This record gives sequence, structure tokens and C-alpha cells, in this order.
Amino acid sequence: MVQGTMSGAGKSLLVTALCRIFRQDGLKVAPFKSQNMALNSYITRDGLEMGRAQVAQAEAAGREPDVRMNPILLKPSSDTGSQLIVNGRVRGQYAARDYFAMKKTLVPDIERAYRSLMEENDVIVIEGAGSPAEINLKADDIVNMGLAKLVDAPVLLVGDIDRGGVFAQLYGTVSLLEEEERARIVGMVINKFRGDVSLLEPGLQMLREKTGVPVLGVVPYGQWDIDDEDSLAPRLNQTRAERPVDIAVIRLPRISNFTDFAPLESHPALGVRYVASSQQLGSPDLVILPGTKSTMQDLLWLRSCGLEAAIQKLAANGIPVLGICGGYQMLGVSISDPDGVEEKGTLSGLGLLPCHTVFAPHKTRTRMQADVLAAPFAGARADGYEIHMGCTSRTGGAPFSRLHTGAEDGAVQGLVFGTYLHGLFDTADMTDHLAKWLLQRKGLPVTWAPSMDRTAYKEEQYDQLAASVRAALDMPAIYRAMEEYSHE
Repeated sequence: MVQGTMSGAGKSLLVTALCRIFRQDGLKVAPFKSQNMALNSYITRDGLEMGRAQVAQAEAAGREPDVRMNPILLKPSSDTGSQLIVNGRVRGQYAARDYFAMKKTLVPDIERAYRSLMEENDVIVIEGAGSPAEINLKADDIVNMGLAKLVDAPVLLVGDIDRGGVFAQLYGTVSLLEEEERARIVGMVINKFRGDVSLLEPGLQMLREKTGVPVLGVVPYGQWDIDDEDSLAPRLNQTRAERPVDIAVIRLPRISNFTDFAPLESHPALGVRYVASSQQLGSPDLVILPGTKSTMQDLLWLRSCGLEAAIQKLAANGIPVLGICGGYQMLGVSISDPDGVEEKGTLSGLGLLPCHTVFAPHKTRTRMQADVLAAPFAGARADGYEIHMGCTSRTGGAPFSRLHTGAEDGAVQGLVFGTYLHGLFDTADMTDHLAKWLLQRKGLPVTWAPSMDRTAYKEEQYDQLAASVRAALDMPAIYRAMEEYSHE
């Protein structure tokens, strides 16, 4: 099990790397996170919803994403409440206090998922959440030391030196644990280090002496194009486009599934930046309104900060606008919520697409293939998924794509496009069409837009991450710890 001294310490990437390393070493391995809180989610082939970080970890392990790898998913819808998803299906909306009071009832679901995975694999690499030293929450913990005890797992504790204070992070975390919990920590890892490792040695020695726990590695700072878990992702801080084509993604307060844009960020011709104000927006070559967990609240935010008017002005001046899922809903004429799924009432949308959305309690979650019909991208094939509440009806314009079920998806009017398809750019087809079209609009040669094999590119990223982490960690010591626990 990999636990961290805080959120953002690098647990997800380290689990991803270990999944890849164990796979390379000939073991059958799967990731596991009992409870994930994130707005980046994914729909499995059997139509179940799970956290995106565990999808990346499954890919690194060479496994098909499976909802058992993330049995509990919390999708925040406000500062104090979340949608609860259990085994891939919506269980309801819970205030933080109410969820805290009932979460121990989910332990059987967690244990069933874990035991089932364990029967099929040689190794399970478990990811914790936040910090195990949240002493106000420890009594009902189901994701850190509580889970480690339940499944009898050895623990690696990870600290982030890039933020500073890593020795205090690690020492303080170990000190706040109970003796039985401290005994589970077989090693500490310092993550995101820049510089000469030899300069750390006096501190590492003192840390070993004070905690009695060895430091099993210092992982260098690196940049790998691997899907991020949540809003702490560094990519959301990218505010400048440094490539020929400038794409502005609106950074909504409850932005979800921004992993949709990872293929664009890795393209040599496309510069992707995240915009949170009308002053930052400028005059991009394309504006994207992404998905959101709170469409109505984020639409009101868009209106209050001036971005709605700025986007409408750009669209009127011929700048293309693309909305995905919640962003598609916002581009329409109206959004109604008669049942109070988000917030009871009706709001006018941006009015850039001739469509109306009505929220309903049922959640659509399905894998979907589609043929894109919209003129600039006509003929492109998409392999994505839908995750949304409610339905959108089109009263004019044209459909964006035709689903392989025969149904139409989305809407197009002029240079404004809307679709429910997440993962739109995961296949190189749609990304190639978009890049070439935007380059042509700027009078630039389409040779800037070589076709990219996204699958091969991701495999290369996983291999590079694993090589860096393997070189930094004392893998023999980790294997010994695993062997000792398996014998016990």
C-alpha cells in the first residue's frame, strides 16, 4: 500500500509506476483504491463508473479497467456534498457529515472488491487518500491505515519534497500514528526531488534514526503525460499556449474529466491553456467548455465573471467553440431542473446552440462509439463514453455525430459544436482532424499535425515513469517486505 503525507504527494503516480514495474517483472498485478474523491471518472465496458486514476494504473498494469479497482467514488458537487457511487452505480447525494456517519457500512463492498481482485492477481498495489495522520478522522478510516489493517498490507509512506518541509511531513506523520500502524510502514519515499541526492543524506540518516523506518528511495522530479486524478493537477495551472494553435479550456470551478484534453496537450501543434477569467481568455483559435459536476452553478459562475459574454463575443466573431457534456448543455438555450437534481429551477444558457436540456434523476453512463458528422471533422471516428444527468433535445442546426446505436449526438450551429462524448480525442482520428482544421484556418501547413498513435504514446509514458521510479527505489527491499507479509 502507498500512503502519502498529504494530498498531491504523488501516491497515484507511484502506484502507477509500481503496477508497471511488477508487470515488467512478470507478475499479474492490479491497482486498488477503496475510496476515491475525484471529478475525473471513466465508464468501463460494462457501463460502470470509476475514478480515472485507477484507469491509468490498470493500463500501466496491462489490465482492463475494472470497477472493483475503485469500489467507492465520491464526486464533489459542492464544498460540503458529493454524489456517492458504489460499485460503479449512483447510491445518492450526501452531505459530508451524513457520508461520514454511514461510510463504515461500505466496508463489506470494499472487502468484497478487494478479495475478488486478490483471487485473480499475484499483487495488489493499493493507493491511500490524503494522509493517514488525519487524527480527527482515524476512528472510521476505510482508505488508509484502516484499510491496511483490514487487508494486512505493508505500507510505503511518500512525502513531497517539492513543496518543502518533507522531513517534517514524514516525521510528523509517523509520530501521529499508533504503534501498530507505525509497524506497518516498511519504508519511506521522498518524491519530486530536484538536485544532488548526496546532499540529502544527512537528513535521511537523521530521519531513519528518529523514526526507525528506512528511506527506500528518493524519486526525481519528472513530467510524464499520465492522466491526473483531480483538481490538484499541475496541468490546470497552464495559462500560456506555446504552440502554433492556441486552445483555451475554460477552468470551471467544478471542472470534470479534464483528462479529455490530455491528447491535445501532447500534440506538437496544439497549445492548451486553462482559463478562469475573461482577462485571461484573449483571442484563442478555439474555446472549449469542458464537463462539470455542477452545470447550473458553473453556468452562473461563467455569467458572473464575464466569461459568458466574452465567449459569446468570440463566437460572434467566428472563433470556434466546442462544448463537451456539461459544457454542451451550457451552450444551449436553456437548462431546466424540475426535480432538483442539481438545483431546482431553469436557467438560460449561452444561446449558441439550438437545444434545451432537462435534468432527471437517472444518470446516463455508457461506452459509445460514434462517427462524427460535423463538417470540419466529418469522417472522424470517436470511441468515448457518456456520463451525465438529464437529456438534451435539439430544435435546429445539425447533429455533431451519429452513435453506433443509430442515435444522433450533440448539436452544431455555424462554428459552435456540442457533444456528450467524453474521450472524444482519445483516438488519433478526431485529434488529427481538429489539428489540421485549426492549422488551415491560421494559414499554417498541416505538416505541423502528424498523426499520433495515442496508445503507443501512453505505453511509452508508463515505461519512462517505471524506469525512473525503479532506478530510484530499493526494489529488493520492497520485494522482501512483500514476501514477509505474504508468509505471515
